[in-house]
Amino acid sequence: MKKVGAEYQEDGHCAFTVWAPQKESMTLHLIHPKEHKVEMQKDKYGYFKVELTDIQPGTKYFFMPDGETDYPDPASNYQPEDVHGPSQVVNHSAYAWQDTNWRGLPFKDLVLYELHVGTFTKEGTFEAIIPLLNDIAETGINAIELLPVSQFPGNRNWGYDGVYPYAVQASYGGPDSLKKLVDACHTSGIAVFLDVVYNHLGPEGNYFAKYGPYFTDQYCTPWGDALNFDGAWSDGVREYFSNNPLYWFEHYHLDGLRLDAIHTVYDTGAVCFWELTHNKKEELEQKLGRPLHMIAESDLNSPKVVKAPEVGGYGFTAQWLDDFHHALYVLLHQEGQKYYEDFGQMEQLAKAYTDGFVHSGEYVGFRKRKHGASSVGVPSDKFVVFTQNHDQVGNHVGSLRLSSLIDFERLKLGAAAIILAPYVPMLFMGDEYAEEAPFYYFISHSDTDLIKAVKRNLQTLTGMLNHQTRRQKKPLTNLNYNGRREKKVSIVSCYSGTKNLFGYAAQSLCYRTLLSLVLE
Repeated sequence: MKKVGAEYQEDGHCAFTVWAPQKESMTLHLIHPKEHKVEMQKDKYGYFKVELTDIQPGTKYFFMPDGETDYPDPASNYQPEDVHGPSQVVNHSAYAWQDTNWRGLPFKDLVLYELHVGTFTKEGTFEAIIPLLNDIAETGINAIELLPVSQFPGNRNWGYDGVYPYAVQASYGGPDSLKKLVDACHTSGIAVFLDVVYNHLGPEGNYFAKYGPYFTDQYCTPWGDALNFDGAWSDGVREYFSNNPLYWFEHYHLDGLRLDAIHTVYDTGAVCFWELTHNKKEELEQKLGRPLHMIAESDLNSPKVVKAPEVGGYGFTAQWLDDFHHALYVLLHQEGQKYYEDFGQMEQLAKAYTDGFVHSGEYVGFRKRKHGASSVGVPSDKFVVFTQNHDQVGNHVGSLRLSSLIDFERLKLGAAAIILAPYVPMLFMGDEYAEEAPFYYFISHSDTDLIKAVKRNLQTLTGMLNHQTRRQKKPLTNLNYNGRREKKVSIVSCYSGTKNLFGYAAQSLCYRTLLSLVLE
């Protein structure tokens, strides 16, 4: 495994490595605590490297491709001065972990909770979440799934504009604060998953092309240039991204990753990127002695996503079951068919319960073609289900949650639907007490031209959807848990002896009605 970035090795020893196969020279530019420039040596694979013996954690530096301009390290572990500033050396062995007895949880037993760090608390930091872990655990949740925390521009963002896949967002608290959160979660019996993005990189602060051929024009994605996983010079790109899960598992003790939109990672090679990554992950599992999970978001409706590479699969632990959401949503929300035109039959929800994929080779009007393959026989713990997630809320007109679209009885029905399903359930933050605040798409770019472009795109999207009835918008606010707790109590007070929406859903008539419909 070829490690890139600044690898601190104690006693002042630090190896700096960067991949730039088409560059003639590379200069390491140390700028703090003292300024110094060092020429790096290139190997036959295109990696420049230099080892120094007088480096301390906190040292700030740039790389200078062909000795021309300062650019941050593409494998930076920390960007304390945002995406355009210098990278900083991190000593990962300095943190004193307290979770040495943690061996993870069986995936089939998880209740996942999708959480956005920047809006979950008033402070918007990793450490501000820690005092709330007992409240989270009391609901029966035993795993949190953090939206992306790789360094993005500014202080607030959904996280999918990240441009440093190895760096922890500075405004959330940086590397040690994330480690403290993971440590505290494990102490509370809570597993930690992280959403990571390997299909594109954000626009602002993206200097990858200054180093090498990370991108390809053979494919395109809805969010930016496609990454080069199968073209000329792709070995370095494949190595960079396939090592990234190992970094999170080893240095941050994470239990699992959720991989964003894997269907937009294009690789036609004999050993696809996902098989390569799976094999590396399995080796690390043996070393660490605990399970390491990888959940896919996939639009393919293909069982090969969760099958082992030995039988032609990608090797994911599980995948999001979007068909379950779509089938349930259209039955719960009368206007749902505007968004999911190929759903709306109770038989489809029943199929989602018994088979998994609803679209398993049938013609799908939205796609204007046949779509999917049967997932009959795929174990139930290979699928994750939900009534909503960040995408369904954020991409809805007005960014409205389900609690603002349907009545309370239907909310209980939806809660029962996922809890009683044979799959692994996932809640979006606030689901446990029927939060009504919208979850808007938001950014804090510093590039004025980019901000204007984002606004134009949003205005275009709004124009396309202006025929739909808008609910009254609420201002974008931090989801302050203290305020949420009061609302939670007011809801729970209607049902004595219960703690949350999912606790009393099973006591209601809707649970029995749903179960009878599914089992008929």
